[in-house]
This record gives sequence, C-alpha cells and structure tokens, in this order.
Amino acid sequence: MKATSMRARLRAEMTDEIKVIARRHLATDGANLSLRAVARDLGVVSSAIYRYFPSRDDLLTALILDAYNALGGSVEAAEGAVDRADLTGRFLAICHAVRDWALANPHEYALIYGSPVPGYAAPSDTVPAATRAVTVLGAVLEDAARVGVLHDDERLPADVAAELARVGAGVAPNAPLGAVGRALGSWVQLFGFVSFELFGQLNNAVDVPGPVFDHQMRAQAAYIGLPTP
Repeated sequence: MKATSMRARLRAEMTDEIKVIARRHLATDGANLSLRAVARDLGVVSSAIYRYFPSRDDLLTALILDAYNALGGSVEAAEGAVDRADLTGRFLAICHAVRDWALANPHEYALIYGSPVPGYAAPSDTVPAATRAVTVLGAVLEDAARVGVLHDDERLPADVAAELARVGAGVAPNAPLGAVGRALGSWVQLFGFVSFELFGQLNNAVDVPGPVFDHQMRAQAAYIGLPTP
C-alpha cells in the first residue's frame, strides 16, 4: 500500500511539474506546445513525458481544465463572499473576478478564450469545468427570478425563444427568457471587454480601463434587470 501511495504521489508531482513547464511555454509559444520542448526543459527524454501525457492534445486538455477550474474557483469565491440578497453586488463580483483572474493569468485566459488551437478539439469532459463560472451567474438569475425582480416584457421570435429556453435550461431554468437573453448578451459583453483589454484592443483608446469596466458592468446589471443600488 505504501509503495502504491508513493508511486501515486511521485506521479502527481511529475504531472504538476510538466504542467508548470508547459505553462511557461504558453507564455512564449502560445498553444503551440511541443512535448519534446517540455521534456528538454524538464531534463528528461521525450518518451518520459508520454508516460504522463500520451499526446500534445492530452497536455493541452489538462492545461485547459486547470484554467477553467481556476477561473471558476475565483468566480465562486468572489460571488460567495457577497450577501445573498445583494443581487447586483453578486453580479459585479462575478464580473470583477473574471477580469482580475484574466489579468493575473493572461496566457491561461488566452488558452481558453483566445483563438482556437489548430487541430485541437476539446473533449466533452471539459464542459463541467468550462461552465463553472456561468453557473454562478445562473444562480444569481435564479435568485432574482425567485424574488420577482426580473421582467419579461419582450416579444421574442420563436427561434430565439427556443434557443434561449435551451440555454436557460442549463443555467437558470426558472428565469424569464427575456432575462436569459439579456444575461447572455451581458456575458458576451463581459468577456468582450476583458479580451479587448487583455489583447491590447483598448490601447490608445482607454487609458484607465478599470473604472470604465466597472461602469459598463453596472450598466449590464441594470440591463439584465437586477436592482440598481
């Protein structure tokens, strides 16, 4: 038993070390990872890496899962620290947690929200990690719907209503479809702003993005229908 535990611990340590080096390569080479380069930096032959990650895609998947879970954990912690009755505060906590994590981890953010990696298709087991952050937003919508603050006075085209019903069923099944649609737009606005800031699209346009971001996210909260403080 002890020998088995020791092997498992050593394997976990080696796996973590490989991922640390791979993240360094994300900073210099983007998602164009090379297992041979990782092995070289680790000081082992490339065949040793393949015992832990059979292919580049397996290593990419591990890094993607770590990034999504790190982002999701940050969002959950930030939103969880806000009073449950403060719906707008919870929404703003989500938004700022996304931005703060992205600015602190730009290469991991680029891996999951940047350009698709050529030839790579994420497996389905990445979905739970990828939806952790939006699930927190869904909980805010559910609570807002429960206390009756979300309005639903939009006349949606049938195809749009069907699509929003499908989206809402996964994150906020009791929220009005109009609110689900507005929240979807706000989610895109959130990541659009963060991506523009992170990838330099705001350079020479917005000198101090933090206050502008906060203002925009407060506007999105109102757009969704959350109470204005």
